Amino acid sequence: MTAPPRIVHRLRIDARADRAALVAGLRAPRAAIAPKYFYDAAGCALFAAICELPEYYPTRTEQAIFAAHRAAIAAAVGDGKQLVDLGAGDCRKAASWFAALRPARYLAVDIAAGEIGEALAALAAMHPGIELMGIVADFTQGLDVDADLDHRAATFFYPGSSIGNFSHDAARAFVASIARHCATRAGSGLLIGVDMKKDADRLVAAYDDAQGVTAAFNRNVLNHVNRIADADFDPDAFVHRAIYAPAAGRIEMHLESARAQVVTIDGAPRAFAAGERIHTEDSYKYAPDEFAGMLRDAGFARVQLWQDPARDFGVFYAS
Repeated sequence: MTAPPRIVHRLRIDARADRAALVAGLRAPRAAIAPKYFYDAAGCALFAAICELPEYYPTRTEQAIFAAHRAAIAAAVGDGKQLVDLGAGDCRKAASWFAALRPARYLAVDIAAGEIGEALAALAAMHPGIELMGIVADFTQGLDVDADLDHRAATFFYPGSSIGNFSHDAARAFVASIARHCATRAGSGLLIGVDMKKDADRLVAAYDDAQGVTAAFNRNVLNHVNRIADADFDPDAFVHRAIYAPAAGRIEMHLESARAQVVTIDGAPRAFAAGERIHTEDSYKYAPDEFAGMLRDAGFARVQLWQDPARDFGVFYAS
């Protein structure tokens, strides 16, 4: 019988500095809000609803690729390794691979301590033969799990096209940090889901659905901001905008002021002109060769790719 899941806390939060950065971003000439502020309780529920929308193809397309190519992916990855789940959340995506990959250890890495704690407790009952560990950390600010891994090969798992939320430079640095972890453990690799470049209309529709769920998700960030920054944003006074910037290869999300207005932020007024935008998120898309090149530049010697028939999405394994 294995020991109960161990959870280590590596998250260092400076609430005062975070708040100051948020206020500064809102007051900047080109106002911006970091995407992490999307995810209060209402935002998490709205994002879960987005993943079920007909326009939002990434989640179901990745799942279809996993289902169609599970045996081939498992053969490429190998079994009996340490499985490092980046952005684990409820751990369901990684757990769906337990039967195929038969991990010796599972390390769930996420910023949300409560969610991974509950998920690991449930997994412990279902998978008593797997050593389970939770790591509470913001890996987007730097990944260092050397102290948590043992000498065995490790598979880093980063599904859901979350790599798209990194700028190109940040994505390169992040992939390189994983490659460095893999280099010290023979047989290690990265299994990652990546959204592909495609028709601009389809991309925009995925971030601006007909039911308005994504618009509600985007505007809800202002409710969260109001609580943190002592602000009085009226979410209904802003319009959701999703724009594809082909030169950058990214979807941009903005909140556009529907009229001239003045918002109080941390005790001081900030005027927004009609049509002025607050930048809330970028989501970068890749061509297959483009992302494969990034993986090779990071130090991975072998890159394999599986896609859906429409080539909308890609699952890469780099080793």
